[in-house]
Formats: sequence, structure tokens, C-alpha cells
Amino acid sequence: MARILTGIQSSGRPHLGNILGAILPAIELSNKPGNESLFFIADLHTLTSLKDGTARKQNTHAVAAAWLAFGFDTDKHIFYKQSDLPQVCELTWILNCFTPYPMLANAHSFKDKSDKLSVVNAGLFVYPVLMAADILLYKADIVPVGKDQVQHLEITRDIATAFNNQYGETFVLPKVQVDENIMTIPGIDGQKMSKSYNNYIDIFASEKELLKVVKSIVTDSKGLEEPKEPDSCNVYKIYKLVADEHQTADIRAKYQAGGFGYGHAKQALFEVLWNKYSKQRELFNYYMNNTDEIDAKLKAGAEKAWAIGSQVFAEVKEKVGY
Repeated sequence: MARILTGIQSSGRPHLGNILGAILPAIELSNKPGNESLFFIADLHTLTSLKDGTARKQNTHAVAAAWLAFGFDTDKHIFYKQSDLPQVCELTWILNCFTPYPMLANAHSFKDKSDKLSVVNAGLFVYPVLMAADILLYKADIVPVGKDQVQHLEITRDIATAFNNQYGETFVLPKVQVDENIMTIPGIDGQKMSKSYNNYIDIFASEKELLKVVKSIVTDSKGLEEPKEPDSCNVYKIYKLVADEHQTADIRAKYQAGGFGYGHAKQALFEVLWNKYSKQRELFNYYMNNTDEIDAKLKAGAEKAWAIGSQVFAEVKEKVGY
């Protein structure tokens, strides 16, 4: 059995890009026979940038609600909140003492902001060590990451190797799994969909709000009667990711024939988004109105995670003499 671990930042309500690019592929991976998945909400990591406690709680609930709405099986797998296992912070301190300064100084998480040291806190500097503790505490075999996180996994392996060399085999060296096929989801302006660019589509929004965002998608100025090139249109690029093959072929033909305006295309996209995710939207809203159920699931997941992590943690403490 392969143990797969994935950390999910609690940065707000997941948008369409998060769902297509991360949530659905991760759930699909968890459903493969023989895989055991640990999915956790990385709320400790968010403290490096987000100081608003109320916002952090809301974000954590929103992320959890989205994963539950899309069917992550919390009975078969483990779903928990990082901060419910404070031992990960103690392990981070121990691992800090095996982590050379230059390694962290060269980490992307720090280096990208090193030109503005006044805004860099110590938490951001040791961010990769907390990430290593998250992984090593549970003896994860596989950690699926985007290309931008590969370096952090290499740091994890280096820290684990340093500890193992000192005290004998203790930590499993996790394998990095990079999915080269992970989609880059275009936003309403054609750039990568991101909250940072404010170009995202929130599929959990109300009907009125969702339609307003879809109508704001940037297009060229071709008139109603003119034939249009679908592959260069932001509306079509998003539409083909969520519609079925028949719908996509139909709207593609309409683009190329002319007499089909961008307003028609946007209405078609809105209808697909509204109908396709109606069940998930209902479940998301249910959980957001019943956050006690989310908290109960996360607490139960933390207990299952600790059943694994406690053995590793006890071994580490004994070896270092605590």
C-alpha cells in the first residue's frame, strides 16, 4: 500500500482552477486501489502571511467544505487540520537543528522575497522545515506536488537523510510525484486563474454572482455575425474544460459558423457551470452552514493521523534523548 500525503493551503474558497487542477486529480488518485491518502489543511503555514484569526477559520472551513463537496472519502482516508497535531511543531524544531542555513536561504519560499527582508518573518524562512515535518511524521511514501514545490521535497529528503545518518533509519524518504499533465486553468483575463490576479471563477457563488463573473470574461471585439476562432477565446478555453464532448463540439461549430456572439458563449458557459456543479454547490453551502460537522470530521481525521504519527514521534524523541 502506498501512503500519499497532500497539504492544502487554507487561502480561501477554492475556485474553478483549484478544483480542476488540484482537488479532482487528488481525489481521483486517492480512489485508486491500494492507495492510502492523508490530506491535511495547512493552516499553520498560513500564519506566515495571514494574521487574521477569523479569516483563517473561515478559510479552513471553506477548503474543507470544498473537498467534502467533491466527494473525498473521509472514512477510507484521513482528512485533518495541521494545527490539530501540535507535535508537528516540536518535530519542526528538532528538524531545524539538522537543517543547514544555506539550504533554507536558497529555498524558493524565502529567496523570492529576500529582496524585501523587512517583510520576511522567521516562519517564512523555516517554512520548508515545517513542510518536511508534515511529511516525515507520517512516513509518507509519495507526495504529489507541482513543479514549483519539487525543491521543497528535495529539502525534506536531505533533512531526513541527515537525521537518519546521525541516528539510524528513522524517516522514510518520500518520493516526489510531479503530474506533467496537470492543467493550467485560464482565468477570465486569459492568465492563469488565481486569486492573486483576481481573475477566478467561484463555482460556489450565487447564480447572480456567477453570471456576473462569467459575463466579465475578456474577449476580442468581433461582431455577432463574424466567424470566430474558438481556440483563441477565453470563454471557449474554459468551456471545453467543464463541458462534455458533445457540448464542446457543438459550441465550436457555432463559433466557426458565425451568427454566434460572445454573449451567447458566455451564457452557455454559465449554464454548464451552474448545472454541472449544482450538487457540489448544495453540499458546500450545507457544510458552510454546519461547520460543526466539518470540525468533527477534521478532529476524527487528526486522531487517525496521530495514530500513525505518534509512533514516529516517539521514536524520534527517544533517539535525540528527550
